[in-house]
Formats: sequence, C-alpha cells, structure tokens
Amino acid sequence: MSGVGKGRRIACIFLPSLPTERWRNHQLRMGEAVSDDTPVVLWAEGSHGPVVHDLNRAARMAGVRRGARLADMRALCPVLQAVPAELQGDSAALVRLMFWARRWGPFSATDGNDGLVVDTTGTAHLFGGEDALLADMQARLARAGLTARVALAPTWGAAWGLSRYGAERSVCHDLADLHPLPVAALRLSDDTLLLLRRLGLRRIGDLAAMPRLTLMRRFARAPIRDNPLTRLDQAMGQLAEPVAAPDPPPDFMAEARLAEPVFDPTDWLPGLVDELARKMAEQDRGCRRLCLSVFRVDGERRDIRVATAAPSREAAHLLRLFAGRLDHLDPGYGFDLIRLLAETTEPLATAQVSLEGNADTALHLSRLIDRLVARFGPDAIVRPVPMESHIPERSEGRAEAMRTDPPPAPRPDRPIRLFDRPEEVRVLYALPDGPPALFIWRRQQISVARHAGPERIAPEWWRDGAGARLRDYYRIEDATGRRLWLYREGLEGDGRGGLPRWFIHGVFA
Repeated sequence: MSGVGKGRRIACIFLPSLPTERWRNHQLRMGEAVSDDTPVVLWAEGSHGPVVHDLNRAARMAGVRRGARLADMRALCPVLQAVPAELQGDSAALVRLMFWARRWGPFSATDGNDGLVVDTTGTAHLFGGEDALLADMQARLARAGLTARVALAPTWGAAWGLSRYGAERSVCHDLADLHPLPVAALRLSDDTLLLLRRLGLRRIGDLAAMPRLTLMRRFARAPIRDNPLTRLDQAMGQLAEPVAAPDPPPDFMAEARLAEPVFDPTDWLPGLVDELARKMAEQDRGCRRLCLSVFRVDGERRDIRVATAAPSREAAHLLRLFAGRLDHLDPGYGFDLIRLLAETTEPLATAQVSLEGNADTALHLSRLIDRLVARFGPDAIVRPVPMESHIPERSEGRAEAMRTDPPPAPRPDRPIRLFDRPEEVRVLYALPDGPPALFIWRRQQISVARHAGPERIAPEWWRDGAGARLRDYYRIEDATGRRLWLYREGLEGDGRGGLPRWFIHGVFA
C-alpha cells in the first residue's frame, strides 16, 4: 500500500484498444492475420442484444461507435466483421500485465478494465529519468503489440487524466497543469459529466474555481466515486488515494473448508499434502517453501512455514516436516478453513530409479537437513556459501541451510580441507625462489620431494592494514606421498616486517 506523500510519483498506463489488439495478436500467431483496412469489432451481450465492445481503426473511420448496437453498426457498415469478445481473457491479460509492470515500480494495480497504475516513487533514476521511464513503458508494450498512452504525476487522479486527455507522455510536477483538461479527466460517469456541462463546468479549472459549499450541496447524494468534489480533491492531492497492490496468486494451493470449527488440523493435513504434491507433479515442479494457514472463526489467521534444502514433492517427506509444529498452534475458538500453499517452487523432473537400486545420497542428505531444520530451527543448521574474496580463508562463509545460493565449487589446485588457523612451520633449509626443502611441522621433520607453484595472492588493501604482506602458495608432496598446501608470508626486504614466515594452510585428500 502507498498513500499520498511528499515526492510521490504515480504512472498511469492507458490501453485504449487492449481487446482488439489481443485478438489481432492471436490472429497473427495463428497465421490468420486480417488486413488493417478491414473494419473489425468485438461484440458483447448488452441489455438489448449484442453491442460493440471494442473496434479497430478501420471500423472507427467507418463511423462505428463503441457501445452501439451491433445490428445498427452492420447497417451502417455492411462489410463490418464481428467477433465475439473474450471478456474473461481480457481481464486475465490485464492482471498479468499488472504484475509484469512491476519492473517499473514495486506497487501496481489494475485501473478499470483498460489501464494500469504503477507507483514509481524513487525508481525513475534507474531508467534514466522520468521521460526515459515513460518511453520505456511505451516501447516495451509496443513490442508486445499493445498501444499505450502513459503519464506521470504526483497523484493517481492526475496521472489518469493526463494519460487519457493530456499530451503524449505527460510528466506533471505542478497539479495546476490539470486545470485546462476537460472534467472527463476526473473519472466521472456520463450522467455526472452531462450535468456538469449543463452547469457550464467544462474544464477542471472551472470546477476548481467554484465555491466548495455550492458543490457540496449540489452533489451531497452522489456516490463517493462519482462525486466531482471528491475526484477533484484526489487529483489535486487533497485526499489520499492509495494504490492497493495485490500479491500474485499462488501457483499451487490446496484447502479444506470445514462445516464445523475444529481445533486440530492434523487429520486434514495428509490429504492437503497429497493434493498439493499431485498438482506439482502435473507441472514437474517441486516446492522449496510451504505455508500452512488456519483461519480461525474469530477472524485471526495462524501460519506455519517449513522449507526444504532441495526441491521436493514427495508427500510423505513434506508431511514429516510439520511433525511437532502443530502442537504450538493456537486454535482460539476453532478454525473452519485450512490452506496449504507452495510459496516457492522450482523445476523438478521425474527421477528415474537406478537399476542397481543404489540410494540417492544427495537426496537423502537434503531430507536429513530438512528434518534437522524442522526440529532445531533454521539458525541451528548451516552450510558453506561462496564469499567475494580471493583470500582462501575469506572465500567461504556459513549461512542457513535453506538458502538457495550454490555451494562453493571446489578447485582442483586447492585442498578441500583448510585449517581454521594456518599452522606455522620452522624452516631448516629453503630452496632459492621455492618452498622449503626441509622443515619441522607438528614436531616432525618433513622433506619436500616435489612441489608446484607459486600462486601469489596479494592482500586486500580495502580490508587489511598497511602492513599486510602478500602470500606465495605452493603445493608440496613429502617422501610418504602426503600433499600439503604451504605458503610464504611476505618477501625479504619488502619493508613490511622481518624475514618471511612459512605456514601450512591445508591438506589435500
């Protein structure tokens, strides 16, 4: 939700021919394109028979009017091609566009049946400014085969009026710019507009100049959404008009509506999990996060969320994640609706069981992680994640086991096992420009049989102090075949300390 505030910027997108352009795009995809010179209308049922719901430019040039009876328009234009309108399809397409439009701002909503509204407060600089933002809107919609008129203003009402009655790609900073627009830009019904014209009020400026008391008396019984004074205050920023941005509908959901309130959802949970797993299997999806919601009779809702380390749709495994979690559920006076949502899903193809019957180790590990997290909490189980650093001990961190970051990719030239703290060795004899030929580590005298390197790693100047020294790493092998990762810290005469020091940092498998 967003309301009127200082610096608020609202964009309105007007799609004047969405039904016709959707039909035309469908015809193009099917290879049955109709010439632009052919007058075409989409008709819908009216109170006295079919009426014109939408039309193309050729029909408009032939005198066809939106809302007129189809029979009358056919008499006016005998070559008129009439196609049934898909009202539900148009509505669903507008909703999809609403979520798609959130590329320009975090809050968006449908605006009637022919437009969208987007709260772009603080986002215009990401597109190069407000003019570039509106141009990007029009260009992207044009590539989708849709004609759009766009405008941006401090209020929803102002942006709506400018997108339909203002200049192309209007950007409004001063709401006084609305005064020259017709009163139709205030989102009023035809009856109210007719009354205003009879009163001599044709422009918004004319309406704004009228005494408020006179308008209040004249339209005291008018509905709020059709009251000229209310609409004027919304457009001029005197009255808040929030943008209610709905959440996208869940892809997978199962619910149980109960005839009588109950206090424990345990008996219904297996059926809900089975239904959800079946729906995900039909689309080759697996869930990463589940939410069980119970709706109490007193209007409250309680949620229980579980997560998986890998995509899963095995009903028995998902059901096991809720074990022990329902005991802490407060039922109040009971609940009459149980809903299970797959909040996050990922592709999951059907797996082929091996002929040898070998167990899937990765799958069993992910299920073990799921059960541990469900029992001990997400903060108790961690896993390695890659970090932005070329210093070995800083290139890996720890995070919650349920995070979706890819695990660090092992490097063949580095050991899998690193010591928490590099262990210093005492050098007895060193090769020129190479590793020690003989050194003592953990009270053992080790002779180097082979070596490879060095790999030089410089200090991170933005994190380390001025005295930090570079490292030269070597892969060495002793006489017994043991392989170690050893490095020299610093160079002789580098001015950052005394003689170089040697450390063992890891052991190769």
